Amino acid sequence: DMSKVIQARNLTKRYRDLLAVNSIDFDIRQGECFGFLGPNGAGKTTTIRMITCTSPVTDGDLLVDGKDVRSNQKAIKSVLGVVSQADSLDPGLNVIQNLLSYGRYFNLSSTVASQRAVEALDFFHLKDKANQSVDELSGGMRRRLLIARALLNEPRVLVLDEPTTGLDPQSRLLVWEKITDLKGRGITILLTTHYMEEASYLCDRLLVLDAGRILVEGSPDDLVKDHIGSLVTEIKVSQKEKGRIMATLADLGIGLDDRGDSIVVYQKDGLGALNDLGLDENQLTSRHANLEDVFLRLTGRGLREE
Repeated sequence: DMSKVIQARNLTKRYRDLLAVNSIDFDIRQGECFGFLGPNGAGKTTTIRMITCTSPVTDGDLLVDGKDVRSNQKAIKSVLGVVSQADSLDPGLNVIQNLLSYGRYFNLSSTVASQRAVEALDFFHLKDKANQSVDELSGGMRRRLLIARALLNEPRVLVLDEPTTGLDPQSRLLVWEKITDLKGRGITILLTTHYMEEASYLCDRLLVLDAGRILVEGSPDDLVKDHIGSLVTEIKVSQKEKGRIMATLADLGIGLDDRGDSIVVYQKDGLGALNDLGLDENQLTSRHANLEDVFLRLTGRGLREE
């Protein structure tokens, strides 16, 4: 199926005794932004590394652009643009030189590389920085330059591993706008992120991984509707009254999340019962449900170390 740029079946990755990715299936279609979400250690980066042919598959099947990652690594890498979490810009080269030197990896002629480099800098609002040292760029400019560099080989698939970590809100919004523009050009985008707002804004579909397994897959809106409902009510409580309220809700069969100084109840689980708890109106705050609610409900609040 040519509309499926990436296909995984029973995809598995083991590191000795650690099962990092546990027999997962997914398809990624041409021209969509597909997100991989999950807590630390869930298997997101490991899955991306198998897709980009930087880590071998232990078991199962993985096709990228119709080619098997086991036997067609060079051909697959030629259609990928990869932006990792690490900043890999060369501080000894200026902005445009960083792009031109990257073009050599793909055997681009100097004329083609120069033309594409200028176009990429213009697209990411960096044209006036072409001759500056990369050390003089802000964090947001550096991230935009990394994405611009990844586009030099005109990839079919752009892999973005936490592309906006550490950026200020204005820089993050500009990166989002450019990613949306690239998707409109037909480029398939793979995204890992810890920002639920980013995933909701950019992703057509996503999957949530935990302990190497897929918990859910779907569009952000569908996941919120299916697992939470449209509304959420947060109950601000003291530690003294929390136990009573949680016990009462549990007796009523209502699901809830304990978030420290508040209890979160979802529309899907029955907000009507809150009227029977004898709570002050100032303790209740209703809001629209979001992807972060889904994520926390599925993966829990426990801190995950790398």
